[in-house]
Amino acid sequence: MSALSDEHWDQLEPWLRLFHLPGLGLKRFQFFLENIGSPEKVLSLSLKGLLEIAPKSLAKKIASSGKSVVVQDSLTATRKWLSEPSHHIICRDSTRYPSSLAAIADPPLLLFAKGNPEHLLSPQIAIVGTRSPTPQGKHHAFRLAEELVGCGLTVTSGLALGIDGEAHKGALSGKGVTVAVVATGLDRVYPERHRSLAEAISSNGLLVSEFPLGTQPRPGHFPRRNRIISGLSHGVLVVEADIKSGSLITARLANEQGREVFAMPGPVNNPCTRGCHSLIREGATLVESVEHILQELTGPLGCWQPVPSKEHDELPETGSECEKQVLNAMGFEACHTDDVVLRTGLSSQKVAGILLDLELAGKIVSVPGGFMRITNRPALDT
Repeated sequence: MSALSDEHWDQLEPWLRLFHLPGLGLKRFQFFLENIGSPEKVLSLSLKGLLEIAPKSLAKKIASSGKSVVVQDSLTATRKWLSEPSHHIICRDSTRYPSSLAAIADPPLLLFAKGNPEHLLSPQIAIVGTRSPTPQGKHHAFRLAEELVGCGLTVTSGLALGIDGEAHKGALSGKGVTVAVVATGLDRVYPERHRSLAEAISSNGLLVSEFPLGTQPRPGHFPRRNRIISGLSHGVLVVEADIKSGSLITARLANEQGREVFAMPGPVNNPCTRGCHSLIREGATLVESVEHILQELTGPLGCWQPVPSKEHDELPETGSECEKQVLNAMGFEACHTDDVVLRTGLSSQKVAGILLDLELAGKIVSVPGGFMRITNRPALDT
């Protein structure tokens, strides 16, 4: 059964007719809305009236848009897509359009959405980062997302490989809501290997795009997507990013939009953490746990209580038991702190403290490259 009524389509069609008109563009559409009013008023203008607000070639296109094959084909395809359950298009003048996004400098005119559009209005935190994270970075993104949704927040990201994907997975693991803002039309999935993840998100959260159906991924689309990620969110957390990462673009946009910027530090010899360290030097809030995020958001979001992760609930109670865990995780070869964190499930802070104690006790030694090894491997109980 179609989820699209004729009345709803009649309201959407003027927006879509201008949206799909070749050569119009976001800025010109925005100009029309500010100076003429609604799309219906723009389309009702005579050619003479259109010539007063648009170049001759564009004015003629608008006047004859009802006969444009490109426009009509796009309208037909879009109406068919909208007839499917959980498919939505949200116009800028809709009450379902999030006010936080409407307030940015260049808000999208339309939002294509797949899932529950009410999630757009929920309090959101964005988690972004490199497409090639370390095991520790993946662990942090997953864990923080899982804890944030446990606090009633929605986790927003960009469906990319690496940190984005782990953030979405963590939110789903925590039985919470996640929003994925994509750089293609919603009839496409990029990257392809995230198809099953995209389906899970649309079932338990929301997929969002400003791009028309059929749009393929292009380099210029990703910065545009990033402004929506930050615009929807109260804050943006960067987990592992190099200096040239697109995640830093998202952080810069968040700062310009008046959002909080958070960054997770890491080993100084890891290229994936240099972008985060740069953000921290520029004033981003250093994050080691979800509490650091919640503390900064008590103003806009009220008082939020973090939910401890499962791994923290199961930590050994005594220092000796933790030391055995860490030493067993280190094995017989030189081992990086990140590997110990991943193998033990202990927090990075806990592991760092234990390693320091072990080094002071002479049980382990530092070796070049940020690695450590056991000085005299004891026989440990497992």
